Amino acid sequence: MTAQAPQPEPLTIAAGGAYAARLVARDGGDGWCPERWTLDGPEPYAVRLPGGQPEEPDSPLVPLADGRVLISRRAAGRHHLALLYPSGPDTGELPLGAVESRSLTLLPPAPDGVRVYALAPRGDGTGTALWLVCGGAFGPELVTVLTGHCSGGAWLDPAGRLLALDRTDETGRTRTVTVDVEHGGEPAELLRIAEDSDDRLLLADPDSGLLLVRSDAPGEDRIGWGLLGSHRPVRFPEALRPEGEVRLTPFAVQPGQALVPESCGVALRVTTAEADWVAVWRPAHRELQHLPAPAGWLAGTGRWTADGDLLLPYVTGEVPCGLARLAVPPPEPEPEREPGREPEIPVAPVAGDPPGPAGPPEPAPEPVAPPAVAKPVPLQQAPLARLC
Repeated sequence: MTAQAPQPEPLTIAAGGAYAARLVARDGGDGWCPERWTLDGPEPYAVRLPGGQPEEPDSPLVPLADGRVLISRRAAGRHHLALLYPSGPDTGELPLGAVESRSLTLLPPAPDGVRVYALAPRGDGTGTALWLVCGGAFGPELVTVLTGHCSGGAWLDPAGRLLALDRTDETGRTRTVTVDVEHGGEPAELLRIAEDSDDRLLLADPDSGLLLVRSDAPGEDRIGWGLLGSHRPVRFPEALRPEGEVRLTPFAVQPGQALVPESCGVALRVTTAEADWVAVWRPAHRELQHLPAPAGWLAGTGRWTADGDLLLPYVTGEVPCGLARLAVPPPEPEPEREPGREPEIPVAPVAGDPPGPAGPPEPAPEPVAPPAVAKPVPLQQAPLARLC
């Protein structure tokens, strides 16, 4: 059997949504080159940014809010970073320096759209280094070194100070931790649903505090939700537990829902062996809203607008750079739920912090697990040790 070459990511959207970037095949099929999309105009359009030689298909890209595109290129055990931008008929390039590591993972851009961080495993296998690779004063800057293997990456606050990462320790247990990127230091545990559970953060919305998690605390791997800073249980809705060979992957959260987090829309990619399409789920509603995806959808990518529309990028033979706008209808009112106590999974307190109360039970036909999540402390007064 012949191994397939790795495929580039479909599209990465910048903070603020004005730009996006992906790798595409160069003319003639000779390797790959970056392509930048402009999404904030009357019509989306794409500009290719070819360099002096083809790019590798696994070279990560992160677009910035000003339209430049960060690329990481691997060569001789180092990852060389550069900013690409259109410069007349050519591609301008600003080198930023290099990080020595066997691998480098670029994280989602900070909310300011300027800073980009990256994860690099330590050469001795003892931990993971967190680097500021774009937006610093003097090239790549080491922020901190975390024990264990780290992955994921989600911002918890609009200022871009608290970064959540999924850390796997020496026992193989995975938990989500937070890092204060301004001060570094030891991470704080964000989420522990049960003592022996693996808990990962899938999405976080800084506006509403809505968290989408994946955990095996209910007895199987499931998607659940909670609110940052709340003592309410993490809930695992039946709507997010599809039957058969169906996979749900959340990829975008509706912004601007600070006062109504349970009405916040979450866009999900629905994947089967035959097709991909879009569904919208809200914590206050039990059912998914299934929506048709445009032909050529770059599956798993998209963003919400402030007025509640869902924007989905697509490419076809006729449209090389398209953006479909789906007006998501409000969900139908649901019948009142029958009274009944929700089953609970025993909570495991975070070390040094007693478990918070789960609150009064509410009727709902879905299993729950109380989390240990970060308490709301003003960021400017929040030592890292007090965040859980």
